[in-house]
Amino acid sequence: MRTGLIAQKLGMSRVFDETGEHVPVTVLKVDGCQVVAVRTEDKDGYTALQLGAVNAKVKNVTRANRGHFAKSKVEPKRKLAEFRVSTDAVLDVGAELSAGHFVAGQFVDVVGTSIGKGFAGAMKRHNFGGLRASHGVSISHRSHGSTGNSQDPGKVFKGKKMAGHMGDARTTVQNLEVVSTDEDRGLIMLKGAVPGARGGWVLVSDAKKRQTDVELPFPAALKGGAAAEEPAPEDAAPEEQAATEAEAAPEAETAAEPETAREAEAAPESETVAKTEVAPDAEAAPGDTADDAGGAGDEPGDDAETKE
Repeated sequence: MRTGLIAQKLGMSRVFDETGEHVPVTVLKVDGCQVVAVRTEDKDGYTALQLGAVNAKVKNVTRANRGHFAKSKVEPKRKLAEFRVSTDAVLDVGAELSAGHFVAGQFVDVVGTSIGKGFAGAMKRHNFGGLRASHGVSISHRSHGSTGNSQDPGKVFKGKKMAGHMGDARTTVQNLEVVSTDEDRGLIMLKGAVPGARGGWVLVSDAKKRQTDVELPFPAALKGGAAAEEPAPEDAAPEEQAATEAEAAPEAETAAEPETAREAEAAPESETVAKTEVAPDAEAAPGDTADDAGGAGDEPGDDAETKE
């Protein structure tokens, strides 16, 4: 079970679908929706995320909430709300969610505070039909009629539908379709009406009574293009390691080929150097022989002069 989002109602508009028909939509704004605290089973007895939306000025925040936000190292928020989640959908404190948390085509439930109507009569508040509009009624056409029984029980039961305060109450609308989302501007467009006035706070969560066929980001879609994902299972580790080794093998062979080429190029150079070193010795040998021969010829010449 994923977390929901805190949004503000901007108003209603319309969009055109592929067939050209217009669809009435309610535009919601998601701004600065961050995780402020995490409720755990061990500490709090249940698992939930406390979210905050829209940064607030410090002077407009109570001292208790200032300490609460300071402990979480999160900017003060104007609105706080909790969403029950499963243990595998818990997010870190400070994580910021985006409008991409919901996908076009899925269904959501929206909770808001309805517009206050003040004191209203039974016909408007409970859709009563009223009394006759002509004969037999004297200045009580819109009254609710009898409210109780005779001597027994002699009272009006609690919860009796009567005139009274209407609106300004927590209201839930289920199974609203998501038409589109805009992550850059933080907008969510829902088909149909959403309870509350313009600028009112609403809580948007996945529909509980209707499943969706589209793939949803789990456990959440974070702002900035990042998506929180589940850690990879341990069974996939050997496969990834084998794939890495397979990719590394061609690289090792490619690296070995240049080294072999360098050795092949270096071999002729060493042979050339060896020949060059041997050549001077070979040239020097005939010269030495000539000198020896010349020396041997000088001795007879000297002897000849001596004889003369």
